[in-house]
Amino acid sequence: MTTKILALTDALGNLVRFILLPGHRFDTVGVPPLIDGVAFGALIADKAFDSNSIVADLNERGARIIISQHPRRAQPLALDAEMYKWRHLIENFFCKLKEFKRIAMRADKTDQSFNAIIHLAAAVINSR
Repeated sequence: MTTKILALTDALGNLVRFILLPGHRFDTVGVPPLIDGVAFGALIADKAFDSNSIVADLNERGARIIISQHPRRAQPLALDAEMYKWRHLIENFFCKLKEFKRIAMRADKTDQSFNAIIHLAAAVINSR
């Protein structure tokens, strides 16, 4: 059983919210429910989140788009390279999250218990 964790963090790399997706789903499917109802000025993401629907939603919100672009994109978007460097905070969060063996190995059988252990691990990470 594989599971993807899509996470939204604040500017300090602390977990704001996350959703679980089956391992075979595209990452872009989880973005609308992840950012729904959250106010932010910019979204920093990697190539997996480069889709026209996400870009249109972010433009509608007035948020800055800091997404590494797929090489096949017909109309490249301007990328703020200095701001994109801060993407390491989400990567650091996932590295810290995977220090917890139950999360790294997906030891929980149900999504509910897996959600609970992710919340617990995020609280521990945040308290360090």
